[in-house]
Amino acid sequence: MHSPPLSPARHIRSPSPAVWAGAVCGALAMLLLVLTVVRWSPLMRLDRAIAEALHRRAVTEPGLVHVNRVLTDWVWDPWTMRALIAVAVVVLWRRGARGLAALLGVTTLVSSLLQQGIKAAVGRERPRWPDPVDSAHYAAFPSGHAMTAVVSCGLLLWLLYRYGARPWLRRTALAAAGVSVLGVGLTRLYLGVHWPSDVLGGWLLGGALAAFATAGYDHYDARRRGDRD
Repeated sequence: MHSPPLSPARHIRSPSPAVWAGAVCGALAMLLLVLTVVRWSPLMRLDRAIAEALHRRAVTEPGLVHVNRVLTDWVWDPWTMRALIAVAVVVLWRRGARGLAALLGVTTLVSSLLQQGIKAAVGRERPRWPDPVDSAHYAAFPSGHAMTAVVSCGLLLWLLYRYGARPWLRRTALAAAGVSVLGVGLTRLYLGVHWPSDVLGGWLLGGALAAFATAGYDHYDARRRGDRD
């Protein structure tokens, strides 16, 4: 006697690529967090060596320092990124896509709360220099600039792919996002306000949050559409 086939609702689905990406980023971020908290010597030495090399160069290039300050304080500032998300939220809300608008708003808020919570919990000091070229507030780990850039760019890219934007637009947006995420991390290091592991931690945490948020919405939307069929 043959067993009846499983109904579609009972099929076991493998995790989406976004879930796997989020899990990998999250696991690496937690590992980096632990190594930072316990001040693992190899990581501390590497952070110090890179930071000192960049600072030695920065103090001799005031023009390049100015360019980096403009980029980090205006072009890639977290509030600039949040403003882009706010524009997307308004557009989505007015078009009736209120679930997507809420996702962007909530994810951005969670990102801000998470980074500030971790900063307060870890309490890592920023690099200190006798001749600083820039300054920053709050604790060092993770980099809020780096985390906000990854979350914001990730959400906006996901929206473009979700709405079927033209290939040239997706490619252009992907290139701009890549330059922004990499660039903001490099500016924070060049200006001597973060250790390399701070920036890496921000990238990883931002990647995990964006991946889980978008995967969660995709799963919810697929179930909702399935219930309607």
